Amino acid sequence: MSKHPNTNPELPEDDGSDILVTLSLDDGSEAECRILTIFELEGQNYIVLLPLDEEGNDKEEGEVFLYRYFEDEEGNPSLDNIEDEEELEAAFDRFDELLDEAEWDALLETD
Repeated sequence: MSKHPNTNPELPEDDGSDILVTLSLDDGSEAECRILTIFELEGQNYIVLLPLDEEGNDKEEGEVFLYRYFEDEEGNPSLDNIEDEEELEAAFDRFDELLDEAEWDALLETD
């Protein structure tokens, strides 16, 4: 994750569709992303964002952004970069487990 988000991403109201966020990156550009999941690991919440292309479709590269996720007392979201390599690896490992569980659940539903 070489690009860093702003600390207060804009999260629209959840209307049942995909929730999109716009990240302001360090290089001055913006990245429109879809929230894949928010999960907890060892008392810390994490958010996984999938970058979208110019047409609003998922990018094909399979790259995701993973950040610490917080909400203040009013429910306003904020993101924080994960600087510790061990923490980042543990969070990505948990995300991989969640993906495996989702694929397994999808397989069971089709049977």
